[in-house]
Formats: sequence, structure tokens, C-alpha cells
Amino acid sequence: MKNLLLFAFALLLSTSGCVLKPTNKHDVFQERAQLPQEEAPHKQNSLEWWYFTGHLRDKATGEQFGVEYVFFHFNVTGKKDWQMVNFALTDPQQKQFRYDYKVERLPQLLAPTLPLSLSMRKRAQRWTLTGQEGRYHLQARMAAHTGHAIDLKTTPAKPVLLHGGTGYEQYGATAQAGYYSYPRMTTTGTIEINGQERQVEGELWYDRQWNCNSVMAKDLGWDWFSIQLDEPREEIMAYQLYNKVTGEGIGGGSHYGAQAQNTHLDQKDFQLETLAYWTSPHSKLRYPNKWRLRIPSQGYDLTITPVMPDQELTLKLFAGIKMHYWEGMCRVEGTHHGKPVKGNSYVEITNRSEVKKIKAGVEEVTAKE
Repeated sequence: MKNLLLFAFALLLSTSGCVLKPTNKHDVFQERAQLPQEEAPHKQNSLEWWYFTGHLRDKATGEQFGVEYVFFHFNVTGKKDWQMVNFALTDPQQKQFRYDYKVERLPQLLAPTLPLSLSMRKRAQRWTLTGQEGRYHLQARMAAHTGHAIDLKTTPAKPVLLHGGTGYEQYGATAQAGYYSYPRMTTTGTIEINGQERQVEGELWYDRQWNCNSVMAKDLGWDWFSIQLDEPREEIMAYQLYNKVTGEGIGGGSHYGAQAQNTHLDQKDFQLETLAYWTSPHSKLRYPNKWRLRIPSQGYDLTITPVMPDQELTLKLFAGIKMHYWEGMCRVEGTHHGKPVKGNSYVEITNRSEVKKIKAGVEEVTAKE
């Protein structure tokens, strides 16, 4: 949802009585990401996030669950800070997907302090994220779905991964954004599903990204993949951006070796093929829903398959606009230099037609100001 969300934020501003004048003049561009400073909120940043996804298993039963938990901070015009939280749980045993979210304007600018202490309230529930540098505490309880909650703590199993080699990812000529990950964090704690609390363990993937307003004027759709392989214990991040106006695509990513070797992936370094599609019964949108990823230089030929097809989120926004995207728990199987491998994945798909619809809503409302 990362680039579609920006259009939603713009729509939020225009419907709240503001003339849309997006800016990234407060964004921070350096030759190399500076840690731990980059962990803290960037003052008046155009758009940044702290993003967790991953697979957890019940210690007693071995049942598997997926979690997405993310804080967004944005200041599109450089004046008022806004914050958003998304929280989703996948239960493949019961074929159940539940999510909750909230967006609100903050009473004051978010301070660049460490350790992180981010929070938001929705009705009687409080969502929090605390910690830094791979050691985090995530606590949340859904207001929209009673009996769904997380209380998780993480520790880094591998060092930080600086995407692009410097912690700044160059999206072709489209944008440059700060980007690093802790792609494998040992995670323990509890989740609650349908009112039943479970002791869980597993591994989460954490993305930290900032300076994302630079894609504002682009008609972009976004496909993003994170992969954690069991053996070898290697990680892969791959993305593709699609420009609806020009028809051009931009691809890239990172391969993170078992000994933390960081290899940047250009578009020419991998091939991503869609093997199947799924049409949502809710939005009627058609999403890719199974993929083949080949990285010849690293010897990988992988198939990525969702644990269940219906992991679509619908965010009800303003002026009658709804934003749909798919983000879900997936399995990975394939070969590494000809030998069988398997692992876990999370995939995010923003439908390419959705971008124009949201942008049209922004322009329509802005024209009336």
C-alpha cells in the first residue's frame, strides 16, 4: 500500500480544507543512512514508516499465523503531522483474515526521539511500538474485531540490511528513498485469535523507509516481496513499480547472504513471472496471486504461493473513496543451485488501476477548493 497510501493522504488533506501543495523540502537525503538516528521519526517528513510482517507459530500446536503491523508518519505540506496504523492477522487454519486501521492528525509535530515510542488510540484500544535497532515491543488490540491482538518482542537474528548498499534505494529516475531492514528478527510473545490467546514464536521482517513523497506525481502501482529462506538462512527483497501513463516498469531489490553479504539487485538481475490471478469478491479487483522468482546470479528459482487467496484490505477514506490493496502471508518453495529450498514470504500488491482512481479523486476535490 506504500505508494497508494500517499494519494490517500493527499485526498485527506484536500477534503479537510487544505489546498494541496505537497512538498519534500523537509526530507533528509544523505550519502549513507546514519544509524541509529534514522530509526527516529524524521521531523516533518513527507512520508515514512516502520513496517513489520512475518510468520508466527503456536508453541503448543504448531499452527501458523501471519501478522502485519505498521506505523506511518507523514507531513505532505510541511505543516501538519499525521499518523496512521495498520494491523492485520492471517489465520490459514480457519481461512480467516482480520484487519484494523486508523488515521489521524497529530496535535503537534512528531519529535525525533529514541528509543521509538509511537502510539495511537482507536476507541478503547491503544496501539504501541517501542524500541530501536531490531529490538522492539509491539502491542495492539483490534477495535474493529473483538478478540484479536498481539503482544510481541523481537531481537535481531542478523545485522541491519542497508538497501542499495547505503540505506538509500534509487527507484530509477522516479524517486530516492531511505530504506533499510532487519530482515530476520527472532520473535516471541502472544497473539489472540477469536478470543483465544496463544504463545507464539517465529520471525518477523522489519522495513524502515522515509522520504517517500517523491513518488507523489507518478501514476505508480507497487508490488513488493520479502522472502526468508529456511536453509540457507538467506533473505531476498524484490519490488516492481509500474507507471500507468508510460507503461514502464522499474525493478530492484536486495539479496542478503547467510553471512550478511549484501548484494544489490538491479532489474536485469531477476525475473518475476505471474503464474495465477485471484479476483476479489469484495472489490472485484484482479490481483496476481502466485509468482515465480528467478535470480540466476544467486542460483535461485522460487515459487511464491499465498497461504490463502483472500488477504485484501479495504481502507474507507474520504469523499466516497475506498483504497484496496492485497498484502498477505505466503509460502516459498523452489531450488537453490538445483537443491530444494523452502521458506516464508510476505507480498504486497497494489492494483495498477487503483492508482488512477484515487488520483482522480484527489484532483476532483482539489479543483473545488
